[in-house]
Amino acid sequence: MRPVLFTVAEVLLADIQKAFEETSQIPDDLLLALKFVFGPCALQALDLVDQRSVTCLSSPSGRKAFQVTGGSGHLYTCFVSCHYCPCPAFAYSVLRRNESLLCKHILAVYLCQAMGLCQLDNVSNQQMSMLLARMTTQ
Repeated sequence: MRPVLFTVAEVLLADIQKAFEETSQIPDDLLLALKFVFGPCALQALDLVDQRSVTCLSSPSGRKAFQVTGGSGHLYTCFVSCHYCPCPAFAYSVLRRNESLLCKHILAVYLCQAMGLCQLDNVSNQQMSMLLARMTTQ
């Protein structure tokens, strides 16, 4: 059984996608819900979206990774398929303390996907494999 909060988050993101497709903006009630469900990282994630900080890397094999340039300029490679970000906030707030559903980088990826604002960068299978290999050695 899936936790209810994850279901609420999925419905919220679907509502954001629908609203954005219809009006090219997110209504105030959904922004409030976003802040309520995701806490302080919601505003930070929206800022990353506004700055066009999310790039989807896609390989011919169908693998996808997302690179998010954080507020400090650091590049984080996130994997939404396994709900992972290498940032310290994810390790501490999500994994260690179980205080958050996700970090601002992963939320920014979800929001960019919902709003159709992801930059796309096609990479070769070899480039994707090298990226994955680097992630395992960090």
